[in-house]
Amino acid sequence: MSLYKFAKSVVAALLFPLYRIQVLGKENVPKSGPVIICTNHISNLDPPVVGITSPRDISFMAKGELFDKPVLGRLLVGIRAFPVKRGLSDRNALRRGLEILANGETLGLFPEGTRSKTGELGKPLSGVGFFALRSNATVIPCAIIGPYKPGKKLKVVYGEPLNMEAYRAAKASAKDTSEAIMAEIGNLIEKHKSQPASLDK
Repeated sequence: MSLYKFAKSVVAALLFPLYRIQVLGKENVPKSGPVIICTNHISNLDPPVVGITSPRDISFMAKGELFDKPVLGRLLVGIRAFPVKRGLSDRNALRRGLEILANGETLGLFPEGTRSKTGELGKPLSGVGFFALRSNATVIPCAIIGPYKPGKKLKVVYGEPLNMEAYRAAKASAKDTSEAIMAEIGNLIEKHKSQPASLDK
């Protein structure tokens, strides 16, 4: 068993019962081909939560300074993370992200670039739009609906694939594309945040 699979099973065993995680829309994630999963960011636990609920293995960007710590750095590499400087303007990180997508794998991104301390959606950075426009990846919006409180239900909702072809054909800016993706994440949150559990499927 790979380190990624082992870590995923351990974290899932801990977090699913602790936060009563409910996952919706996993069928919207393609089984093959390049995929970008774009998620709102409300907690430091978001990456592992998306990692354990996604039907596909995900490569996430992580703060570059974390890789400077020998043990943690090796662990992050083992679970498919790669370093990025803040702001998603790191050329090496951008190149690595495109390589992941060119290999038909899954890239996980938090468009806001940093955690929202209020839980409200922040403004997206242009990086997610860059990846969406510069690749042929399927873009999946994902909403984490909290808060993270032990015993309280946490929802993770994977939305339907977004049609990026119109943006690519129109040579839309990375900024505009990022904002469109963020708007879809917001729509998922609004749709599911107050929906009774009995109506969720």
